[in-house]
Amino acid sequence: MTSRDSSAVPSAGALDDAALGQLARRAGEALLAARRRVVTAESCTGGWLAKCLTDVAGSSQWFERGYVTYSNLAKEQALGVAPAVIEIFGAVSRPTVEQMAAGALHAGGADIAVAVTGVAGPDGGSADKPVGLVWFAVARPGSAGVAAEHRFGGDREAVRRAAVAKALELLIASALAPPAA
Repeated sequence: MTSRDSSAVPSAGALDDAALGQLARRAGEALLAARRRVVTAESCTGGWLAKCLTDVAGSSQWFERGYVTYSNLAKEQALGVAPAVIEIFGAVSRPTVEQMAAGALHAGGADIAVAVTGVAGPDGGSADKPVGLVWFAVARPGSAGVAAEHRFGGDREAVRRAAVAKALELLIASALAPPAA
């Protein structure tokens, strides 16, 4: 999995529920057109990504399931994230989010997995992993996955809302990508 991107999505004010709903509808249309199903693995977004996707009428045609793995133990038990990975790199890291996506893809029986882990705040941040740091990963069978790091500003709500929007954007891009050779 490759990619590092610190670009920003629109401000939280521009990411109201209607904007998230529009992104979720676009994701659903892309998944339906590609005949793909998605599974989500979420930590800092707490199921918000799955909620946005399942708010779309007809989502049962392309949404398989969602995992909310907020604790480290949940990441290990539900998604197969190696305890050593969390111990060495932390829950908010590229190796952890990559294993979350791979585990969700394996366990979830879908064609695309999207994983999110981050520090939403207002506490919990550090110099190395400040509030607003969020890691994303997308996995598909037979193809190299994508991992991306983003740093979002604002309060807890703004960070989580921006993370959901970025996850939806990554899902749309993956659904539109050609199948693995």
